[in-house]
Amino acid sequence: MVENTNNQKKKMNPFLWFLFAIVIPVIILIALAVIVLGVAGFNVIDWAKEKGNDIPVVSEMVTTDEESSVEQEEQQVQAAMDDKNQEIEVLNQTIRDLEANVDQLEQENVKLENKQETTTEEAAEEDTAEQGIEIVVGPYEEMKSDRAAQIIQNLDSDMAVRILKEISTEARGEILEAMEPESAAEFTQLLISDGE
Repeated sequence: MVENTNNQKKKMNPFLWFLFAIVIPVIILIALAVIVLGVAGFNVIDWAKEKGNDIPVVSEMVTTDEESSVEQEEQQVQAAMDDKNQEIEVLNQTIRDLEANVDQLEQENVKLENKQETTTEEAAEEDTAEQGIEIVVGPYEEMKSDRAAQIIQNLDSDMAVRILKEISTEARGEILEAMEPESAAEFTQLLISDGE
């Protein structure tokens, strides 16, 4: 049995032997070298980054100061572009809103122009009607009240009231006197309600 235990000790695990005999001493030597070179004034980390950047696989894992500054500039440019894109979108929305507002105002303008034309046409028709009434009023004042009463009774109520309003008070009284009492009462009521 004693021989067995000696053989097992001699057959030590090769992984443990490799770890204690090679890996740990190498790590200790590298750490000491970095410390000694750092105290001596040599920047080991920058040198390692520079040399590691030349090695194909390692260069993907190591970033130099230049690469980090380039990445930082790219991030700043991307952020500025995003801000500008958002500003452009806001301005485009403002343009769409203003165009919609312009369209609405143009429609209102067209409506107002049409309304103004309609009002102008109505005013022109009213002026023409007033001129027509003024032309007719003179003969009614000179006409006999019986004859004038008969004609006015046969006219449209609105037209008759307009003519009676324009006739002098004396002639109006004579014409209403010559009318049938029912017609005279109706025209009197229309004259009063139209005067209000």
